Amino acid sequence: MNSDLGSQRGPFCRPSLWEELCAPYLKEFCSFVHRNSDFKIFHHCCGSIRPFIPSLIDCGIDMLNPVQISADNMDPAELKRDFGSGITFWGGGCDTQRVLSTGTPEEVAANVRELTRIFKPGGGFVFNQVHNIMGNVPPENIITMLDTAYEESFYAPQAEI
Repeated sequence: MNSDLGSQRGPFCRPSLWEELCAPYLKEFCSFVHRNSDFKIFHHCCGSIRPFIPSLIDCGIDMLNPVQISADNMDPAELKRDFGSGITFWGGGCDTQRVLSTGTPEEVAANVRELTRIFKPGGGFVFNQVHNIMGNVPPENIITMLDTAYEESFYAPQAEI
């Protein structure tokens, strides 16, 4: 699914209007897919979309991408706390706007570690950078991002009870 509902600063439309005019059809579609398959529904939605997330979950969206943490009101810790039990975050693992393109490899590694440690607990996180990697990103930053994501991807074995 795809519907960019937000800009960098806020929603493109009133969430209440979207809930009235669009959400019922999305919910009907998701319900049909879930009843008739074991498919998971991935929803691409850029920008500052926090007000829409409860409705997206209610409609039956399983995964949200890109998780644009650089947009207003998209704090990673708050998103995980408030919605982490209801939706999988597919992205948000490295800030492509403020870190990946302009940071040092050390800053990139620190950003990936911080974001992975926020989103990973309890599951519901698939590592991906926030958005597309642009042509101005130094190759060493891409390598650092991927190497650090791999290092952070493992879960410690749980102690036996």
